[in-house]
This record gives sequence, structure tokens and C-alpha cells, in this order.
Amino acid sequence: MNHDVLVVGGSGVDTVVRVDALPVPLADSVGVGPIKEWPGHTGGNVALGCRALGLDVKFIDFVGDDWIGGQVRQRLADGGVDFEPLISPAGTRRAVNLVDSAGRRMSFYDARDPQDLRMPSAFYLPHVRRARHVHLSITGFARHLFDDVGAAGVPVSTDLHDWDGLADHHREFALRADLVFFSAAGSGERFADLMREILREGRAGAVVATAGAAGSYVLTRDGGPTPRHVPATVPPAPVVDSNGAGDAFVSGFLYGRLAGLEPVACAELGAVAGAYACTGEGSTALIGRSELLGG
Repeated sequence: MNHDVLVVGGSGVDTVVRVDALPVPLADSVGVGPIKEWPGHTGGNVALGCRALGLDVKFIDFVGDDWIGGQVRQRLADGGVDFEPLISPAGTRRAVNLVDSAGRRMSFYDARDPQDLRMPSAFYLPHVRRARHVHLSITGFARHLFDDVGAAGVPVSTDLHDWDGLADHHREFALRADLVFFSAAGSGERFADLMREILREGRAGAVVATAGAAGSYVLTRDGGPTPRHVPATVPPAPVVDSNGAGDAFVSGFLYGRLAGLEPVACAELGAVAGAYACTGEGSTALIGRSELLGG
């Protein structure tokens, strides 16, 4: 069986704590509402989002032999994602997210993976060779797949999240992927310069900077030096939680890319998917194909 998208790395569980405002007051104890746990994380959310859009998705990653890993497996199975994990002795990744009344979040991320963690090529290569597109999460072990994915001739995307343009961990992903996403929040007013730097020094044909309610920006090799602005889409319901909106944007964009659309049109689909994701708790609002296309 061939896969539309192979997602590598980036599963885990979010513990979501709702607070009145960010930053939270400095105190020994702060009363909050019910604390909930949502399996997903960036790779899981992209896999679930692409699957909800009707794409054939394979997801490979490390998880722990623990109850948190069991939550990840169950969530992906419920979402129809073909998930094939390897067991990590370090356990399953997790994060604690503080979410305020406006849906904004602050995340404390526990990556877990040891630096020497490697995914065997005999395990991932058969999946790479059957994929139309590979999305590499910025987990440490995923960087070691670039050579083999490139040799297989499969396009690669990655999401650098709030990269400031300086951290070395992200740079290799930025310069070796064919399609690069990042949040403009990390680089602030320098985001356009960072987009140009990625195109100049790397192999990407397109770079996309997301900016939340301000929309997104697309820069391509053949589109001139100025990023093209794509307005945000108004959510179809009240905003509940922005967690996972960026991952939903990626899913919508990849759907458009695999359908042969131009980057700006793909970003417009990403905007629709990202806005929809904000209307549910914990990355549970997954847009379907008909809603994405306005049908």
C-alpha cells in the first residue's frame, strides 16, 4: 500500500491546565478548572489532521511502554491513523500546557528522547519508499532520516515551530527540508529575513511563516523577495483552544500540495484548517474534506 503522507516523530500527551490569564500569578497555589489530558503533539496532530482530510497516512515514532503511550496509541487508532511505534526506554513525550480564557497557551515540553536514540533504517525505509510525501517532526532522531529520504526522492516538510533563527537544533531541519513551516512568534519582526535566509542557504522551494490571527506568509524561490501575506480565516465557532492550530494548518497545506495546488492556495486551506482547530479542546477539532473545501 502506498501512503500519501508519512509522518515521522512527534507524538505525545498534553496535560492542559486552564487559567484565567497568562502569565499566571506567582503563588504557592492557584485554583483552576478540571485538568485534562489530550494525546497528540505535533506529529500526532499532523497525522490525525491529514487522515481526517481523507489522506492515507502512516505514522512512525518512538513511544514508551507506559500508560501515556497507551493513550497515544488509542487516540491515533480512534482517528484512523496507521501508527507503528517503536518502544523508547525513556518513555513517552509529554507537555503541560497553560491555556488562558482567550485560547492562548504556554507550553512546558518534556522531550524525553535520549540524544543517541536512532530509528533503524530497516524499519523506516520501506515506509519512506511507499510515501508521496514525508513530514519530519523536529525530534532529535528524525534528523538522521534526511539522507535516506533524499536518496529515495521523496519530498520532505518540517515544522520548526517558534524557531528564533539561532538554535542549531532547528537549523539542520530548516536547511534540509523541501518545505519549511515556522511560527513568526519566535523571530518577531525578523521573520521575513529568516524566510529569505532559509531559501538562500537551504534546499526549500517554499517557506511558510504562520502568525496566528494575523494570518500567514508564503515565500517561494520564484515568487520574488517579499513574502506574500495570506489572511487568517475567521473560526466558524468561538475560540476554545489554540493548541494544535499550527499542526492543523500544516495538514491543510499538505492536502493542497498533494492535490497540486500552488503554495498560496495551500496556505489558504491551511488557514481554514487552523481556524477550525481553535474551536475544540486539545486538538480534537479536526476539519473534514468537505468543510475544508467549503462544500
